Amino acid sequence: MKVLIVEDERELAKSIVQYLRQESYVCEVAYSAQQATEKIVLHDYDCILLDINLPDGNGLTVLEALKIDGKADGVIIISARNSLDDKIKGLNLGADDYLVKPFHLSELGARISAVIRRKRFGGNNLLTLHELIIDLLGKVVSVNETLVDLTRKEYDLLLFLVSNKNRVVSKNAIAEHLSGDVAEVFDNFDFIYAHMKNLKKKLTEAGCADYIKTIYGLGYKFEV
Repeated sequence: MKVLIVEDERELAKSIVQYLRQESYVCEVAYSAQQATEKIVLHDYDCILLDINLPDGNGLTVLEALKIDGKADGVIIISARNSLDDKIKGLNLGADDYLVKPFHLSELGARISAVIRRKRFGGNNLLTLHELIIDLLGKVVSVNETLVDLTRKEYDLLLFLVSNKNRVVSKNAIAEHLSGDVAEVFDNFDFIYAHMKNLKKKLTEAGCADYIKTIYGLGYKFEV
């Protein structure tokens, strides 16, 4: 899962990135409203952490840009101001949650997880796809009640495919989702092929049907 952190307090942004990476999130950071707007135009995120007090203006302009573009990224406003007017305006513009500074990183992590479950998976903690079960809270995968030992990247890849089930996802989108903005420096998609091959092998060996289809020239599709 990929998160954009829009926060001009660099030490706080660094702490959030360190914590979320430990929780297996891919993180990108923007330190201004302009940087954030440029990123959301080019990329999709599972969740955006949005400080509304930014050096170049109110972070709510980022929310407005999301709304204009028709984006469905989850948004959590983080602010030092516990203002009812800010909360109402942010929620009316499409924010999913509002968190007042200072906050515990564990609470932030729980709220991010809840927003992603609501936005991507209908609020479910367990995804059941015939014999395949994904526990979103425990971050474990099982096939016919047998646990499948996936690496972090394999788990993220499976979740991304499932969140887009029955739709083709391009290799570019997968690369970006697994690696964030560093995907731009890759010369090829060999790392995707390796992760995809290992994921399919592990699921098949556990007795899972072959739901991951290769759409030649386009990308992949989780077909169920």
